[in-house]
Amino acid sequence: MPILQINNLTKNFATQKAVNNISLNIEKGQIFGLLGPNGAGKTTLIRMITGIFYPDQGEIIFDGKPFDPINDIAYIGYMPEERGLYKKMKIGEQALYLAQLKGLSKADATAKIKEWFNRFDMQSWWNKKVEDLSKGMSQKLQFVTTVLHNPKLIILDEPFSGLDPVNANLIRDEIYRMAKEGATIIFSTHRMEQVEEICDHIVLVNKGEKILDGTVNQVKQEFKENLFKVTFNNELLAEHLAIHLFEVKEKKNNSIILQRNEGFSNNDIIQYFINKGLSIESFNEILPSLNQIFIKLVEGTPTARQFNN
Repeated sequence: MPILQINNLTKNFATQKAVNNISLNIEKGQIFGLLGPNGAGKTTLIRMITGIFYPDQGEIIFDGKPFDPINDIAYIGYMPEERGLYKKMKIGEQALYLAQLKGLSKADATAKIKEWFNRFDMQSWWNKKVEDLSKGMSQKLQFVTTVLHNPKLIILDEPFSGLDPVNANLIRDEIYRMAKEGATIIFSTHRMEQVEEICDHIVLVNKGEKILDGTVNQVKQEFKENLFKVTFNNELLAEHLAIHLFEVKEKKNNSIILQRNEGFSNNDIIQYFINKGLSIESFNEILPSLNQIFIKLVEGTPTARQFNN
């Protein structure tokens, strides 16, 4: 059973449809990428999932039951892109206050905060104020306050913003660990390389509508363009490449990037090179990056694509 089911969700503001009839399922333990350009409707969708906004139409099913914002919010951790820390408050007291708002007792909250502070090397921060922290340090604190009550669903909006590579890896590893232990993570970002690395499944929204829904591998396979990089053990000559099987996109001394023409197979190309006396060192397909797919879909006017496992 999915941890979250969104059925035909719609939200309007004045004359603007911020979210238009979006449906999607998010499975338990999944790291789910919610993608889209600025103004696509991602934040509005997240705010409905967290009970900040009520939908005009549609329904949200959380853990098998209709979503109840008052009671279910205790099982959700939300880290918004606009950070929500009290600048004048001491860090330890703030973490304790936010944990108790999520239903933890003072003793449990203190124990969990100390555990997380030790894990993130934040032990000396307890009596510092948020205004004294760098952006990266504030980011680590915001992450800790989002997850320390062990929520079933964790929503992270640009969680790596302002982090150096070491701390970005630290948070990435915690995301993997929490997913492995059964938490579900919705991960929203503009950085497609992070999505490729971290996410199991992605949804792309644009202008309030879902235009893509599938696993990362399914999406990349769908948009591949029959591009291959071939490396040889001997030097290529122009005469080797004058053939109707493929078009050469890039050439170096002993390698090419080619696009296979319709109606021909990889074996046809490999056999052709062998017949020409060429020794192939490697033959690898080049799949598009999510960044390339993102730009292609957002700049065009695509129809929705849904992939079923």
